Amino acid sequence: MFAPGQKVACVDDQFPLGIEKIYVALPKKDVIYTVRDLVPGVSLQNTEGETALYLVELVNPANRHGIEYGFNAERFAPLETDDETLEEEIPEETSIEEHELVPAGA
Repeated sequence: MFAPGQKVACVDDQFPLGIEKIYVALPKKDVIYTVRDLVPGVSLQNTEGETALYLVELVNPANRHGIEYGFNAERFAPLETDDETLEEEIPEETSIEEHELVPAGA
């Protein structure tokens, strides 16, 4: 699945209405994040079986048990990281300054 330090992209940022009452920071679709940790989680309906991700770029408050609210791992896709893929996607003559960067919280 995922590992701490791995880069992932949000593929689903459609959250239920009222979610902002328990989260202060939500991921946005097509933005890249870094996995901080992953733990067994429960859904908003309090059912077990999900894997929750914590992201380096987003920190949320703790629940009544003192555990930070995470995000369902199914909302994210891993980025390909092999050198061959990276070379194909980023031409050698392109520098990072030439790319528009999107802040994680934007």
